[in-house]
Amino acid sequence: MKKHNWSIVLLFLLFVSLSISCKKKQPVDADPPEGTESNLVSAEVTGSYNSNQLRLLALAAEYDAAVPFIKYDVSFIKINYKTTYKGNEIVASGMLVVPKNMPTAPSMISAQHGTTFLAAAAPSNVPQFAAFTGYELLSSAGFITAIPDFIGYGASKNVIHPYYDEYHSAIAVRDMLTAVTAYLKKEKTAFTERLFMIGYSEGGYVTIAAQKTIETSPIPGLSLKAVAAGAGGYDVTSIVSAIIDNGTYSDPAYVAFILNSYNITYGWNRPLTDFFREPYAGRIPVLLDGTNHASAISDQLIADPTALLNPVFYANMQNSNGELALKAAFATNSLLDFVPATATRLYHGTADETVFFQNSQLTFDKYKASGASKLELVPVPGGTHESTVLPMMLNALPWFQSLDK
Repeated sequence: MKKHNWSIVLLFLLFVSLSISCKKKQPVDADPPEGTESNLVSAEVTGSYNSNQLRLLALAAEYDAAVPFIKYDVSFIKINYKTTYKGNEIVASGMLVVPKNMPTAPSMISAQHGTTFLAAAAPSNVPQFAAFTGYELLSSAGFITAIPDFIGYGASKNVIHPYYDEYHSAIAVRDMLTAVTAYLKKEKTAFTERLFMIGYSEGGYVTIAAQKTIETSPIPGLSLKAVAAGAGGYDVTSIVSAIIDNGTYSDPAYVAFILNSYNITYGWNRPLTDFFREPYAGRIPVLLDGTNHASAISDQLIADPTALLNPVFYANMQNSNGELALKAAFATNSLLDFVPATATRLYHGTADETVFFQNSQLTFDKYKASGASKLELVPVPGGTHESTVLPMMLNALPWFQSLDK
């Protein structure tokens, strides 16, 4: 959501006050309960905030409509856990938000954030200003909320984020949920087995990727009840083709992000001049160093794909015999070979200029044709990529609450 200057100042002051007033506790011993194994590395309480502070935060972030759902005080716990990147064990991180003083044991939501170019925006960096995702408010509505940073952020910021990569997207979520359940059991924090999932933009893609692996191999102690995914670009092949074929694309930062990520994740290590014209190829490594917003990156690139991309690369992308390895990777990571069994809603703004609405429509049609009987497509009329986040949350939360029984 766009924030006015007063909102930015208010949020900054709020986070500063919280950072000063919230005393950190010592990290929790990560040894698993007797007779169990755990991938939990460490857990540290980084803040404990009351419902009034959260209401102020929601108002400052222009999440006014979410205020009525805010009921409970919450604790923020940074979770470090073991996961896998390119076949090697690494430590990743995320934020766990736990509601306080609930009358009954809460269920869990796994919430996946959207594309971020800023290292500071990793959810585990709360209470830093940039790290607020909005999903933290779900905990104050009565759900334990796990928000993974994703590989390439937080504790794993030393590696390049595997953007729109199915395996690494899914494993980061699954392994965090495994670590979270171990932590909650060790701390004797009551929770039900019911698991809900939500995500938007890249988080929508990550949510469906995680849903796919969890439905195939459930996480012990958790039962997936419902999934809400928004504007996820689930068909990677189609979204990339649509961007390249379009006369202009207002967010070229995303083109740079996915091509650079695939180049590194798959070990091709091609010079960026294979993909981009100069001067853009030379700018991209610095632009993607974790210190720039999406808009700042796009401002240093160009909206016309024919002017941004190397002409040979551009031609090969439109040639059925060109760039076969890249196209195969896009196809492999497209989430179309899947029939969701869990109740699932796909949300998308009809005026989305970043991830085009047709991508969700195509995915919905494919899933329905394959036999998905608990699937809904929820268009948000006139919704842009930015403006659709809150309507999705406000629709998904009551739906989750209705199924939380």
